Amino acid sequence: MPDGTCLFCAIVAGGPAQVVWEDDHALAFLDIRPVFPGHTLVVPRVHTGTLTDLAAVEVGPFFAAVQHVAGAVEVGLGAGGTFVAINNRVSQSVAHLHCHVVPRTRGDGLRGFFWPRHPYPSVAEAEAVAARIRSAAAAPG
Repeated sequence: MPDGTCLFCAIVAGGPAQVVWEDDHALAFLDIRPVFPGHTLVVPRVHTGTLTDLAAVEVGPFFAAVQHVAGAVEVGLGAGGTFVAINNRVSQSVAHLHCHVVPRTRGDGLRGFFWPRHPYPSVAEAEAVAARIRSAAAAPG
């Protein structure tokens, strides 16, 4: 249950984040410690701890949002593909369901589940990456 301390509930409520896409069910924003620039988190608007806690009626809309954002990350950043993952409890740094959408290119060095993190050098660079994904997410199709 949200108790006023959930970071992602605060972002859903309008807290600071580089939002790249949203609809009535989900919000997508840049991870502040990305594996690669464009690493995006997709969260349900309603506080939900894990995927298994998500109401069955919300599973389809949530994964439709993930699917849309994955396409936007690929198109917006010219990525060869994406890595899409959800941690449930173990390695889940925020206890609010979130799906990682990580842009990938061949030879990018990502191996298995070891995710070295690289913060954005500046807010301006984060905003530029967010704008590219935002633009692709808003495009029809």
